[in-house]
Amino acid sequence: MGRGCRFDIAEKAVMTVGKGGYINANSTFIIMHGLTIGDNCVISWDCQFLDEDFHEIDYEGKKTVANEIVIGNHVWIGCGVKIYKGAVIPDGSVIAANSVVRGVFTTPNSLIGGHPARVLKESVHWK
Repeated sequence: MGRGCRFDIAEKAVMTVGKGGYINANSTFIIMHGLTIGDNCVISWDCQFLDEDFHEIDYEGKKTVANEIVIGNHVWIGCGVKIYKGAVIPDGSVIAANSVVRGVFTTPNSLIGGHPARVLKESVHWK
């Protein structure tokens, strides 16, 4: 766990971190529902994980999004990445620096990046 990380985890929320990885400095985790980080994940510095909007906005046609964040095994999250509620990142993926991740990604070993994030390449492997 790097220096300067902030953890704000609600009383009924669950944050699970697998074995063999690390979280670099100055990342923020604000978890009101749940966050699962798989084994052997690498999280770079200044990342942000938020599973809540904090202020509800109602409008016609609004879709409900599951709040928990799920990060698979052996995932590399680049510096400055923001991961928001309902995000699912599959095993072996790489998230490019400064990306904003929302939604469910299903293809393992993907390079995911952008604002908003999308799959940039498939069949990537990192060490």
